[in-house]
Amino acid sequence: MRGQRLLGALGVVLLLGAGCGIPAASDVRVDGKGGTASGAGSVNGQGSEPPTRPASGSANDTFVRNFLSAAAGEPDRAYERVKQFIAPEHRFQLQEKKGSEIALTVVRLREAVFTLNSDSTTTVKITVQQIGVLRTNGTLAPPVATETEYEFGLRSGALGGSGKDELAGLYVLDPPNVLLLSDVALQQYYRDASIYFWNSDRSRLVPDQRYLPDAVPEERRVNEVVKWLVGGPSDWLRPGVVGLPDRTELINNATGANNRWEVNLDMSVDDQTRIDQLITQLAWSLGNLAGELELKIRNNAQPVQDLNERRLSKKLYPITVGPQRFGVYEGAIRPLDFAGEPSGTVPLAAAVNRNIVSAGLARDDDTILAAMVVSSGKGRERLAVGTGRAPVSVLNRSASEYASISRPVWLRTMNARPARGLVVADGRLYRFDEAARMYQVPLNLPSAEVTAVAAALDGQRVALIAGGRLYVAAVDLDGGGVSIGPPRPLVTSLTGLSAVDWGSEDRLMVAGSAGQPAIYEISLDGALETPLRTDVGAKVNHLTSYPTNRTVPLPTGAFMYEANGVAYRNSPFERIGPERVRDIAPPPAGVRASNPSAPFFLY
Repeated sequence: MRGQRLLGALGVVLLLGAGCGIPAASDVRVDGKGGTASGAGSVNGQGSEPPTRPASGSANDTFVRNFLSAAAGEPDRAYERVKQFIAPEHRFQLQEKKGSEIALTVVRLREAVFTLNSDSTTTVKITVQQIGVLRTNGTLAPPVATETEYEFGLRSGALGGSGKDELAGLYVLDPPNVLLLSDVALQQYYRDASIYFWNSDRSRLVPDQRYLPDAVPEERRVNEVVKWLVGGPSDWLRPGVVGLPDRTELINNATGANNRWEVNLDMSVDDQTRIDQLITQLAWSLGNLAGELELKIRNNAQPVQDLNERRLSKKLYPITVGPQRFGVYEGAIRPLDFAGEPSGTVPLAAAVNRNIVSAGLARDDDTILAAMVVSSGKGRERLAVGTGRAPVSVLNRSASEYASISRPVWLRTMNARPARGLVVADGRLYRFDEAARMYQVPLNLPSAEVTAVAAALDGQRVALIAGGRLYVAAVDLDGGGVSIGPPRPLVTSLTGLSAVDWGSEDRLMVAGSAGQPAIYEISLDGALETPLRTDVGAKVNHLTSYPTNRTVPLPTGAFMYEANGVAYRNSPFERIGPERVRDIAPPPAGVRASNPSAPFFLY
């Protein structure tokens, strides 16, 4: 019999089930997770575990959706939950693993085809995109499997079994020998969280994305976070951060009662400064958890710390004011004015504010870090760099000219190190200094052709587009230079990637094609995607964002982009026309005003 096709992939059904309900072309930013799912218990108003097999009914699409959610939850029960969905006579085909070897294969669903067979069973073929491997330490590692399709069967409970529960609903036949988890189930039954590690000189905390099952009760959350910290950073982040001292172990479990949490570590450190840094590390890694923390080192108690007060006194990022919008108008940087937003003055002297193609500016206390791409004539470009108090009046220029230079980005630091940044020139990644000296940065990538780079607010992580693929990598700033750790490739449903910037600690803004030009928000492991704009209409050649953060937050993510020579902003979405450019004279009668280009944020 001809197969019945579930078009648009199960992912469409699941996204609707997650309660988003936002049109694809909407400019709404979605934070948090969706609606309620039936299951055991509830966390934050949603099901903490996916529906059981008897609760999954007899509708093929719903049952398969729940089967691909069954592994979600605490790892030690993952096989037990999945085997409930498998017919008893086929459960031996799923070879069980134990302890840290338990891993979930996370996939993005493309399509499902159901074919009814003559024996009343149904053959299911799902087309997937491999996203990664969810490990017991909460990390989503790069994918290991290469399968793009999985096939299994379904039969009615009435075709076998004797008990009431066994007769109800459906069973899986010939299951895949892996624990499959859909990307939507990952979003629905886990909370994504950041834990933090110190960079190499212990001047900056760097976030590391993890997933905690919603089924983990609140009183055990502290214990899980401490175990993650003891286990060390994610593999891709390791070159840019330092973990806890070797052989650090948790003594018993972290405990808590009446908003007081006790953590006891067997750790070889007697330096009080390091212990104080660990308390700060714990406070930020515990997110918004309130209450008091009592840290013990080998049963020796430290002074009790209020978690909120510690976070307030030890800021993550060295920013004190919100972002100001600027753009390039007729070769000069100009402020962009929008009602209700702060508007600044150009931090460059008029004598050097000319021939500018694009710019990356940053604040470092009272110092302005200015890096610009300037036109040197005949289609060639140079990098121009200047630092100092505003207005910056002296610019150094790169020794070489290039056919094309990307928007430069600064690596923000919290110490007295000289300022350094990154830029792409003629398909190669370079670091630059305050004198505009450029040094090529080696990258271990299949393709050497780099087209875009963006730096996180912590200055220790970068995102790259190279060979049409998206990567993230750790930055090592030791020794006065800049080295990039092995880049981690990210899987995304976008193609033709053209621009990237950081939208938050654990999210990227990425421009590419989803059948037509679009801008997506993508998690640092590629698992979670949110369309931000799907009606761009032309290739995005410039994208900039103010990253959401807890130091100087904005109510919604702010980004701007340029496509086909026209700049736009979000929230609310609008074209950035010449009327938004401050301090310009109106054009002569009959002459049409130019459009501003290459918009950026100064913060």
